[in-house]
Amino acid sequence: MQENVNRLIKEKSPYLLQHAHNPVDWYAWREEAFEKARLENKPIFLSIGYSTCHWCHVMERESFEDAEVAALMNDSFVPVKVDREERPDLDHVYMTVCQMMTGGGGWPLTIIMTPDKRPFFAATYIPKENRFGRTGMMELIPRIDMVWKTRRGDVLESAGSITEALRHLEKEDHGEELTREVLDRAFQELAERFDSAYGGFSGAPKFPSPHNLSFLLRYWKRSGKGEALAMVEKTLQELRRGGIFDQVGFGFHRYSTDKEWLVPHFEKMLYDQAMLAIAYLEAYQATNNEFYADTAREIFTYVLRDMRSSEGAFYSAEDADSEGVEGKFYLWTEDEIREVLPGEEADLVIRAFRVRGGGNFRDEATGKMTGNNIFHLGRPDSEIETELKDEQGKRKFDLARTKLFDAREKRIHPHKDDKILTDWNGLMIAALARGGQVLGEEKYALAASTAARFIMREMRTGEGRLLHRYRDGDADITANADDYAFFIWGLIELYEATFDANHLKSAIFLSADMLAHFWDPNRGGFYFTPDDGEDLIVRKKEIYDGAIPSGNAVAMHDFLRLARITGRAEYEEKASGIMKAFSGQVKSFPSGYTQFLCSLDFALGPSYEVVVAGPSGEDETMRMLRALRTRFVPNHVVILRPSDRDSSQIEGIAEFIRLHEPLDGKATAYVCLDRACRVPTTSIDEMLAFLESP
Repeated sequence: MQENVNRLIKEKSPYLLQHAHNPVDWYAWREEAFEKARLENKPIFLSIGYSTCHWCHVMERESFEDAEVAALMNDSFVPVKVDREERPDLDHVYMTVCQMMTGGGGWPLTIIMTPDKRPFFAATYIPKENRFGRTGMMELIPRIDMVWKTRRGDVLESAGSITEALRHLEKEDHGEELTREVLDRAFQELAERFDSAYGGFSGAPKFPSPHNLSFLLRYWKRSGKGEALAMVEKTLQELRRGGIFDQVGFGFHRYSTDKEWLVPHFEKMLYDQAMLAIAYLEAYQATNNEFYADTAREIFTYVLRDMRSSEGAFYSAEDADSEGVEGKFYLWTEDEIREVLPGEEADLVIRAFRVRGGGNFRDEATGKMTGNNIFHLGRPDSEIETELKDEQGKRKFDLARTKLFDAREKRIHPHKDDKILTDWNGLMIAALARGGQVLGEEKYALAASTAARFIMREMRTGEGRLLHRYRDGDADITANADDYAFFIWGLIELYEATFDANHLKSAIFLSADMLAHFWDPNRGGFYFTPDDGEDLIVRKKEIYDGAIPSGNAVAMHDFLRLARITGRAEYEEKASGIMKAFSGQVKSFPSGYTQFLCSLDFALGPSYEVVVAGPSGEDETMRMLRALRTRFVPNHVVILRPSDRDSSQIEGIAEFIRLHEPLDGKATAYVCLDRACRVPTTSIDEMLAFLESP
């Protein structure tokens, strides 16, 4: 092996490759690592992170690049590195261990475990030396090494107890039906946590949590409570105006370190762009406020410009750091602005983005002002905001912003994690397909279709099963439940955006594969890993919504929609099985499961099936579809039965539409509410009235 190069140099993950030159003798998560641990009677030092994680970089610089720390690690452990985005199955298991043992979690995640993968120590970031009560690597490693060598029996007993407790957590409280009461409780919990000053549902750090907003929009639609809509609007407006939004290049940073949404953790994740785009699109449907439509377009501009591969699929993330400094790419001094823009334009931008001569950004380590500024916008009713709403003022501002963007492009960019993940691409496909529908812009649906074709072509096995990760020409890693659930979501949205029945065929094929390999026939719900996947210490099911929604929650919605599109009751039975499998958990804390509650809202109704029969490209048909797409009617499916071309493909999937014909040669809507059908109508107003009536 070459000096300063370890085994990770052979991996595809950008995160693992970042550590390929560490003096730590890293292994990837492969059997050779565990075999070495067994032969040498050493514990495993498992380190889990991802390539755009700021504190992962810090721990690498402090410890994993340090010869003293590396020597201790190599002598006492078999070190194993895992990319959490490549192996979310491992991350879910061992993050649960960390939360169970320490009461918290995050990345970098550090687990020390026996050679048979049973954990006995958990932590997140560990400094090199002891600091502020946090034990450092130089003291921790010898201490654990001594305990392992002198009190092995105690360690193994502890590892066994932790593993048993982990398995006990996976036993669901099964079988109870959920009612509207749980929706009411979730609303009350969110209302109690709501930050009326800045929006959102917590103090610092503050995450956007768009699934909360999607739930509240549905609750507003169901209950008519204006408070629910007001919480959504306040949050979405504050997010767009805050520093968490990249005001120059667009797109959202991962979270805010303060409660005002001013100072972001600067990394950008694909899943955040997707879920927030959907929330803004739904808010636009609910309010007809162009502010939300414009924000969705800006998100898509960023994703299609900076996150799309040459093959048309989407990369995973962009780092917070550049040149070793968090946020450096995004920050500006007043002098830097004036170097790019002439006087009046600079003055406009300085006022609009609330730039201060002394800066508004503090150094994370020292707490001192740096002279740098995070751009953010003022209140909607401020003088400068009024000026920017004027057509001429907006034109000047957009021109100045473009000049700043062009200048920023010359800076050293943050690292881009260019691996392609099926689950996160599924979310982005769903968002773009929804954007194509709601905004009436075909380019978004086309981009979604291109990405879906890439996954269907390049990220499947010979038998048609999905794979999780693609990078540098290599598709690998067995897909998990999120891959299936999120991609099926994208395919269903794509059908409703394009009415290409091939997308539905793919969704149905993958649903069958998901049921065959992930479904629990005894207790219901989907395991995260397939029945023929790696044998981990516990086979988990996920229902809690973290940064991304739960795969089971999304699958429940997928199966409800497929049931209504195909008329096949078995899909609805599976959706009911998911609800019952997790009902106990959801009842205990409803607002922690808002994506699940979006699916429950669909199941409880009112929900609709709409079949539009008419010539597929003609104005009448398109006006009818456009009217459907611009209204916020979340719990419905739409099927097009084209009268101007062969409809056998869609009829083969949805047999019940065979007799749905245009009336008098006009585009006709057939609307069914909770399995009871209304009279067919050629009137758009009457169709919409059907969708608003209980």
